[in-house]
Amino acid sequence: MDDFDLTSYEDIYSEIKEMLLLSRNQAYSAVNFAMVQAYWQIGRIIIEHEQDGNVRAGYGKAVLQELSSRLTKDFGKGFSVRTLQQMKKFYVMFPNTNALRSQLTWTHYRLLLSVENEQARRWYMDEAIASAWSSRQLERQISTLYYERLLASRDQTPVRDEAMELTAPLTAENFIKDPYVLEFLDLKNYPALRESDLE
Repeated sequence: MDDFDLTSYEDIYSEIKEMLLLSRNQAYSAVNFAMVQAYWQIGRIIIEHEQDGNVRAGYGKAVLQELSSRLTKDFGKGFSVRTLQQMKKFYVMFPNTNALRSQLTWTHYRLLLSVENEQARRWYMDEAIASAWSSRQLERQISTLYYERLLASRDQTPVRDEAMELTAPLTAENFIKDPYVLEFLDLKNYPALRESDLE
């Protein structure tokens, strides 16, 4: 132990820490994207069944209610009628599964569903990825009409500066706190992953 080199130890620890953090981020990204794809597929299945059967509105609502009940019983509370409707809208607004971006969470996509203008929606999506916005940051940019203010502005610098000041990169810790992720993985009751513990 007399020959213990603290500098060498710190180098080893730093390298291991960096590798673990990178692996965690890759795992979070993989889980997130699997969830996004699953919800897109659920939207597709519901839409295709409705269209093939020319489902009447009342009947379609009853189907969603029953699906919600059974999915909630089997997979947890992330399958309300409202959420199933969002999954349908997700499929309709993002019809190409290959265009789904792995950098965005289901919460990001839910927020993007509120942007009716397709050009604005694409811009918010690209900017959220480029700037690594958390879902809260994306929500703020949408609610303050960031895209629209940029278009209307002769000098875009103050608008961009304000946005940069109020945003920070998305971290793995923000992602794992996402209740949709915990619900999707059926880890909502796992004590070590409670948001209060994570903080």
